[in-house]
Amino acid sequence: MAYQVGWSPTALEDVEAIASYISRDSISYAGAVVRKIIHAMRRLEAFPFSGRLVPEFDDPNIREIFAYNYRIVYRLAAERVTIAAVIHSKRDFTSSVTIEIQE
Repeated sequence: MAYQVGWSPTALEDVEAIASYISRDSISYAGAVVRKIIHAMRRLEAFPFSGRLVPEFDDPNIREIFAYNYRIVYRLAAERVTIAAVIHSKRDFTSSVTIEIQE
């Protein structure tokens, strides 16, 4: 059964900010990173449980996958996956990132 995958406004802003930042040095690398993030996200349609549990949350429905050095954090609900945030793995996740984890 295929899950429906959607993006929160925060996650879309995250990807735009990542692309903007990287494109200052290399437009082609920025495109490659965005494509890798989208490719990783598309895998969740068929394999929504493939991501690991997010260590900062005590919730089995909040998971993450990685694309390069970016954490793609998502929430599972019924037959839907919502991408909540895309953050660099070196960022302090607990104090500097707001994640929309609403259904």
